[in-house]
Amino acid sequence: MGQDAAAKHADDSVTSDVGLLRIDHVGVAVADLDEAVEFYTRVFGMTCVHIEENTDQGVREAMMSVGPTTEGGCVQLLAPLSPASAIAKFLDRSGPGVQQVAYTVRDVEVAAAVLRDRGMRLLYDAPRRGTAGSRINFVHPKDAGGVLVELVEPPR
Repeated sequence: MGQDAAAKHADDSVTSDVGLLRIDHVGVAVADLDEAVEFYTRVFGMTCVHIEENTDQGVREAMMSVGPTTEGGCVQLLAPLSPASAIAKFLDRSGPGVQQVAYTVRDVEVAAAVLRDRGMRLLYDAPRRGTAGSRINFVHPKDAGGVLVELVEPPR
C-alpha cells in the first residue's frame, strides 16, 4: 500500500474505529486445565494470574501471563465443564490447540456495531460476561478468515 493509500485508509478507520487496543490473549483449548497450567508454567515459565469457572461459557479457564506482567498479553487455557460445551465440541472436532484470538477493545458494543456495519456476524446480540468480569463478544470465524475473534472490554 502506497503512502497516499495508507493515509486514506488511516483517515477512513478514524471515522468508524473498531477501537482495537492490543492483542488481549490467545485462547487454547485443553482437555485438563490443571495439567495444562503445570505444562505452561514448567515449560514456558508463564505465570498463572487468574483461574475461574465460567458457567456461561461452559469452561474452566486459566489466564497465563506471557511476560512478567499481563501487559505482554496472555494465553487463556480453556477446559470444558461438560461434554455439551463449545470447548468440548471444539476438542472433539479439532483436538487441543488454538481456539481463538482475542483483542482488547475500548467499548465492546461500539466495536460490535462497527463490525456489523462492515458485514461481520457476531455470535451474540449483546455482550456477555467474560473472564474476571470483562464484557465480550465474538466475530464468527467464517467471516474472519477461519479465526474465531473475541472482542474483550476489560472491567472498569
